[in-house]
Amino acid sequence: MLSTFRIVAFLEGVSYILLLFIATPVKYFGDDPQYVKILGMPHGLLFMAYVVIAVLISKEMKWSTRTLWVVLIAAVIPFGTFYIDKKYLKNVHA
Repeated sequence: MLSTFRIVAFLEGVSYILLLFIATPVKYFGDDPQYVKILGMPHGLLFMAYVVIAVLISKEMKWSTRTLWVVLIAAVIPFGTFYIDKKYLKNVHA
């Protein structure tokens, strides 16, 4: 499940960056909400999958409650999921 979490975390991070730094400016400065509509639903699904999988693997990874909160909060910070992958997931052998 760790490899699935890493993939979801990567995709969630990419979708969040695209939504924040491309789709939202185009919506407000270019008056074109199309990209937000296209990226919004996949990002929402990836975000929910990220949270659910993080909670599920927290016991397997032996994360403290604090670590789990850091992992969850990282999902709402731009580039946060990439930090989590590098700090907590990259060197773990599943």
